Amino acid sequence: MKKRLALILPAALLLSAFVIAGSGRNTDNDIPAPPAIGATIEDFTLPDLDGTNRTLASIKGKNGSVILFIAVQCPVSNAYNERMEQLAQDFKAKGINVIGINSNSTEDAAAVKDHAAQHKFTFVILKDAGNKIADRLGATKTPEAYFIDGNNKLLYHGRIDNSKDPSGVNSSELRDALNLSLSGKPVEKTTATAFGCTIKRG
Repeated sequence: MKKRLALILPAALLLSAFVIAGSGRNTDNDIPAPPAIGATIEDFTLPDLDGTNRTLASIKGKNGSVILFIAVQCPVSNAYNERMEQLAQDFKAKGINVIGINSNSTEDAAAVKDHAAQHKFTFVILKDAGNKIADRLGATKTPEAYFIDGNNKLLYHGRIDNSKDPSGVNSSELRDALNLSLSGKPVEKTTATAFGCTIKRG
């Protein structure tokens, strides 16, 4: 019996070590919690798709910014391509800039640039190698939205609207947040759970 235990215990320990080591960083438990609503989002620097380093301060809008975590291959993110571009066009003149961030370790900058050109995105897209900004913001999905005001205060976090299919949209939480903020009113619904593909972390 003692001999059997002596053989079983090392094997069990080895198995548990393997499971822990092989778990990677794709579990939500490994990702920091997102900032609280009302928190200030600190400035950050990421390269754009031409490799030029851009700071949040240099590309944000005077009345705020929408940070969108997006993907090349995710069907949910792709279902929102036209809506994301329309959002950028509708609010740019109102002083709110859309900023796309691709944090997927499986999608390189060249693929992201080709995708952006194909879908005629006019908003700035940044490449988040190593997921440092996705981790800082606690982002887990594509698409996932963060709306910050002109002072970088987080006013809304979550989904763009309630349906991947445009014909099924009956609540547009992100647009509502932007419009309320522009009118000087508090955002009524500050969070709505994002849905889509998991951000692929390295």
